[in-house]
Amino acid sequence: MKSDFILAITQLSAEKNLPKDVVIAAVEAALASAYRKDSFNPSQNVSVKISQTTGKVQVWAEKAVVEKVSDPRAEVSLADARRIKSDAEIGQMVLVEVTPANAGRIAAQTAKQVILQRLHEAEHSAIIEEFAGREGNIVSGLVQRIEPRQVFVDLGRTEALLPATEQVTVERYRIGQRLKVLILEVAKTPKGPRVVVSRSHPDLVRKLFEMEVPEIHAGVVEVKSIAREAGSRSKVAVAARQEGVDPVGCCVGLRGIRIQNIVSELNGEKIDVVAWSHEPANFIANALNPAQIVGVELSRAEGTATVVVPDKQLSLAIGKEGQNVRLAAKLTGWRIDIKSASVAESQRQAAEAQRAAAAALAAPEEAEETEEIAEKVTAGITAEGLPEAKPAAPVLAGAPAASATQEKSVRFAEDIISRAKTEPAKKKKKKGGTGKESEEDAAARRQRRSGKDYSTDTDEEEY
Repeated sequence: MKSDFILAITQLSAEKNLPKDVVIAAVEAALASAYRKDSFNPSQNVSVKISQTTGKVQVWAEKAVVEKVSDPRAEVSLADARRIKSDAEIGQMVLVEVTPANAGRIAAQTAKQVILQRLHEAEHSAIIEEFAGREGNIVSGLVQRIEPRQVFVDLGRTEALLPATEQVTVERYRIGQRLKVLILEVAKTPKGPRVVVSRSHPDLVRKLFEMEVPEIHAGVVEVKSIAREAGSRSKVAVAARQEGVDPVGCCVGLRGIRIQNIVSELNGEKIDVVAWSHEPANFIANALNPAQIVGVELSRAEGTATVVVPDKQLSLAIGKEGQNVRLAAKLTGWRIDIKSASVAESQRQAAEAQRAAAAALAAPEEAEETEEIAEKVTAGITAEGLPEAKPAAPVLAGAPAASATQEKSVRFAEDIISRAKTEPAKKKKKKGGTGKESEEDAAARRQRRSGKDYSTDTDEEEY
């Protein structure tokens, strides 16, 4: 039958959630400290043993073997020492049982304080051992109390600290609210273990996907990268490790049931799941979803990407206050510059013009030679290496045109002559004449047609 002492130790271990051996070791250390202060020298080695079956307490003290005992608390005679250890010699140290009949009030108070201290230390060590291996994992807890700059979450065995930097600005916490938090840090401090948790860390989204998507937990689908603006929007890039598996479909689930559970846990935060690609251009185009992409131009030396989108899709690609392109840049690791199709085309044309001008400046002699040949051809001068052109023959009125240039000149002369002929007749009609040609006019007309006289006094005035 167990004694009341053992029953009390068992109850204490259950309340503190500590192993029974740990509690007994703490009580033994406390009793040894109390007996050392009450009945032995402070520097003397004293140990206590408690039987786990009967609860009997035995106190052992280390004493020196001497011929004549002067200090019974630290020395023992050779005869008494040989009863304990048959080969004991003078000068050796032997353990002698010196269990006192009872302890004084001071010793009892000392034992109580030491027991409580050792139990606290054991409890803190157990908490650190439990949570130290769970850093980066999700735990569920209740909001215990709220302070202006921090929130305390009850995790069962300890309270976790949710600082303001790890809170989501749009979330409002209340006492008794159940939260899923990510364990960031477990540290040992003079005041006990400190567990720091987060609600805004990107790994919280990663762990939620592992909990909701069995393919990610099994390793068939891998989460490559996450970009998050807590409380507003997140982008998650996923890739399949097995052929025939749609990574985006696995994460979204049938009718979006899987992604909806994650969104509900994050209090309505929007989540974009995009397909990861080995090609940076394809990955950047996917990261800018839901905007449509015309083309992507990469500059690997500078780590920048120029993305061209339709004019109507420019605002959608940039997002509200630049959020879409900012998250895409975080997700891909590239600096992204977005341009509309019209701006990109105008810049391309300007670049081509600059290249042409640069080429002209690079070869000025060739440009001058080309310009000189063009001037010679325009002036009718034979360029070197070109066949000589025949001199132009005089063209008479009414003769057929020999070339396009000659035909144009003939038509121009005919216009002048016809104008000179018709305008006098029109003037005569305006003056009220009959419009019939007189003999003098007919003679003058025949004379002009024959080419002997091209002008009269009237014609010169009109011309």
